[in-house]
Amino acid sequence: MRYRLDVVATGVVDVVGFAGGWLFDRAMAGWDVTVLVADHPDPRPLQILGARVLDLEDVLATMESRPRPQALAAAADLFGCDARVRQGVLQALDHGVTEVTLWGEDWPAELDESVGLVQHRLSMAAQIFKSQALAAAAVPHGSIGHTETFRSGLLAWPSVAADLVPAG
Repeated sequence: MRYRLDVVATGVVDVVGFAGGWLFDRAMAGWDVTVLVADHPDPRPLQILGARVLDLEDVLATMESRPRPQALAAAADLFGCDARVRQGVLQALDHGVTEVTLWGEDWPAELDESVGLVQHRLSMAAQIFKSQALAAAAVPHGSIGHTETFRSGLLAWPSVAADLVPAG
């Protein structure tokens, strides 16, 4: 059985820009990475990163029948505007058995106590594939950074992957 990472976001560009390198590295480590997006006119950028793309609305409608992933990642802005995503993230944080990771510019104040800053150091391959995914999404970009920064919930036990380390 492979570890599963479900990623929830509004669009492909957001996912690739904020978390593309981390998703690539997880996929290359053998994780099943599924990105659930509301706007996905072209899934190719996420496919370049090794992720499968599903429609957010379809998955949210059948969420109860899906097995719980080992890790859940979400855009912070989607947490703030979609009650279903908010509820799913809060439940995962409360249960403490799913690694919860969020990214974004604007941060919900209610999560300040339950999440901390973490970073993922991108492999050289992740930097290259993220660059290609951004190009496929027609996003102008300079050099790809060596790290991606997130906020992650603290688990009752160590993460199933040692790729997220406290930022400091």
